Amino acid sequence: MCGILAVIGERLSEEKISGLSKRMSHRGPDESDVHVTEEGYVLSHERLSIVDLKTGKQPIQGTSTAWMIHNGEIYNHRALRNNELKDHQFRTEGDSEVIVHLYEEFGYDFVDKLDGVFAFVVTDGKDFIAGRDPIGVKPLYYGTDDDGAIWFASEMKALADHCSSFAPFPPGHYYTPKTGFVEYYTPDWYDYSKATKDLDLTKLREDLMEATRKRLMADVPLGVLLSGGLDSSLTSSIAARLMKDSGQKLHSFSIGLDETSPDLIAARKVADFLGTDHKEFNFTVEEGIAILKKLVWHLETYDVTSIRASTPMYFLSKGIKETGVKVVLSGEGADEIFGGYLYFKNAPSPDEFQKETIRRVQRLATADCLRADKSTMAHGLEARAPFLDKAFLKTAMETEAIHKMPTTYDGVEKFILRKAFDTPEEPFLPEEVLWRQKEQFSDGVGYNWIDELIAYATARVSDEQMATAETRFPHNTPATKEAYFYREIFESHFPQEEAAKTVKRWVPKWQADLDPSGRANTSHVATNAKKELEELAKA
Repeated sequence: MCGILAVIGERLSEEKISGLSKRMSHRGPDESDVHVTEEGYVLSHERLSIVDLKTGKQPIQGTSTAWMIHNGEIYNHRALRNNELKDHQFRTEGDSEVIVHLYEEFGYDFVDKLDGVFAFVVTDGKDFIAGRDPIGVKPLYYGTDDDGAIWFASEMKALADHCSSFAPFPPGHYYTPKTGFVEYYTPDWYDYSKATKDLDLTKLREDLMEATRKRLMADVPLGVLLSGGLDSSLTSSIAARLMKDSGQKLHSFSIGLDETSPDLIAARKVADFLGTDHKEFNFTVEEGIAILKKLVWHLETYDVTSIRASTPMYFLSKGIKETGVKVVLSGEGADEIFGGYLYFKNAPSPDEFQKETIRRVQRLATADCLRADKSTMAHGLEARAPFLDKAFLKTAMETEAIHKMPTTYDGVEKFILRKAFDTPEEPFLPEEVLWRQKEQFSDGVGYNWIDELIAYATARVSDEQMATAETRFPHNTPATKEAYFYREIFESHFPQEEAAKTVKRWVPKWQADLDPSGRANTSHVATNAKKELEELAKA
């Protein structure tokens, strides 16, 4: 994973472009380089070396005049080298180089051949193509300046004060000067009426295992983010099983306010069960509040849910990187795919349930994918999400909605995912973890985190400020004092109106309470929380 910056159409000095690129140096602390083409196009790259540690430096030149920069991982790069690209000469052993050769082989029509996560720019003379992965796991922004040059960057901070207009690059699209934006990823499941497949638990399990296997590709130590919830526990269990005979030790990491945090209790149970090399981290509410301004600069959002959940993830990522681990598996996407958030229990019909899962998956780039990428890459740590594999998405999203609805199973969310891995003869997880109720990450680290954060933010915004909030912030007007507080921080970093418009707020549907926390949903079993944790600790 890396940070990329490209400027097409304006001759900028290497010194200037390098300075802008260095605003993203946290994304790629291992290597940095700039290339200026004969046409004056500038490509810059900040590298976090994961695959091919010795020869993978970017920008990478193709066979002749094409050059490329890439942020992400291409999991099928070996298959592409051995088949579609078998006649091409490669300069590196890394996964990224296949992109420039695919362009040379197929022109624009190659992006859907990539199996992985990516944001890239390829230039070839005066021509160029930029693209982003299907779900938007990797961030990418584009903009234009007053001279008409087109900019592309992994993070908004590299272009916001140089572009007169800018926006997030849409996931599942590529862009060329000849075609404009082209949507290359249009799966059948985008249509809610196509969710008609019968439930196949075996295929669901096998596809997630294969998705996890792909994401073990690395030439550096690998770990797992283990919150003790279903999603991270499953990816951890699968990884441990796949790595069992490799001679490698799987590292697992958790974070909480203290040893009584719900996530830490559950994560210990899973780590003991799997035999991982487990490490816990703690942070205090005061420490979390102290880094909010810096955190918002990294996240480039004012969304309440993203900031709440990113704070513990930021501290966790810092601790992990200090251990020497550079890649971790994470559980993003499962709640969107299977309707795991508690508000899904209020869905009025299977069609509405399915529509909402589609909407949530399509907006992951503005929420959980943004949070996972930017809070980990703030410390040069790469997070990989097996649930967002294209093949797994196809299987899960095309399964008939009635099989995914919690109301079908007495209110148990993500029932079919749990059931697919409920294999008593060779269990993946302890039963009490496999069937644990959903907790949002920001709640699971300890309920005091949210309570005290709300109190702190609320105390710093007056009633008068809230009364005039719509005048000051006409776009996405804050509805609570906490939201107003974050919006002020965001504006201090990114005062442009265009910047405010890049943010999509995470708002639960079918839930009256303004607070997006899972605890605000009436189906959250708050009264049983203490009992549940006591039983989990004893089990």
